[in-house]
This record gives sequence, structure tokens and C-alpha cells, in this order.
Amino acid sequence: MKISSPAFRNGERIPSRYTCDGDDINPPLKIVDPPKAATGLVIIVDDPMSPSGNWLHWSMWNVDPHTKEIGEDSVPKGAIEGETDFSEVGYGGPCPGYGEHEYRFMVYAVDAPIPLHEGAPRHILEEAMEGHVLESATYLGSYQRVKREPRKSKAKKHVTARA
Repeated sequence: MKISSPAFRNGERIPSRYTCDGDDINPPLKIVDPPKAATGLVIIVDDPMSPSGNWLHWSMWNVDPHTKEIGEDSVPKGAIEGETDFSEVGYGGPCPGYGEHEYRFMVYAVDAPIPLHEGAPRHILEEAMEGHVLESATYLGSYQRVKREPRKSKAKKHVTARA
């Protein structure tokens, strides 16, 4: 099984469109050759380099195992999303405070439906997956925020003459 994205190559920079500096939407993903015995797929996107610990950017489960693509800014029909470490449900793009971080886009093929409701946190999802993972694959991307110089004011300063 493999996971990839047409938006960036494995190990390369994630376009800012998919980060907090851009549209903050999920990049398109492609999934190839899940095991035939899989009844579902789980997607997890995280940042293991976060100073706060392994930061969760996205989790989604009960993805149909025949899913070949997850479109940009979309969730496959029937899939359920969990709560991120931003305390929100859905995708939260890379947004490192400093330095370059590496992000993992992981897919897990599981042999049983995940019986969780929307908004479940990562640790509960991982407990539910335990003993059910048939195969997994990881795709890497990196991102570093670019600090921009403040804009210079175009307004002319008012000068007063002194007597």
C-alpha cells in the first residue's frame, strides 16, 4: 500500500496553500494497493517535531478501502473526522511556530470498522485501531513559515515648520 500527493513530492515542501499561511485545506491524496482484506482506511496527519509533542493535524476513519483519491479540501463520503490538537474537527494545516517541521501523512488499512463518533481524539482512535491494522504507509512533507518584513507606510510624514 502507498500514499502520495500530486501537490508535492515525498519529503519536499508542502505548498503554503495547504497550511495556515494559505487556504488551510487538505492537499489531494492518492492511495494505492490497500490489502484486499481491508474493510476501511484511517488517515492521520501529524507533526512529530512539534515542541508540544506529536501534534495531530488531521484524523479520519472509516474511509472506504476502495478509495483511490481524497480530493483537495474534501472528505470521502462516509468517512468520520476526529478532533485535532487545534481542538477542532477536520483538517488543520501545518503552522510551525519556528523552524522547518516534517509532517507525516499516514494511511492505515484496518480489518474492522472504527466505532467512534465525529470528534474523537487521537488516543481514542489509536486504541480503537489496536489489533486491527493490516498495513500502513507514510508520505512526508515539510514546511517552514516565511517571515515577511512589515510593509512600509506609503503615507508621507507631515512636516510642520517652526517659527
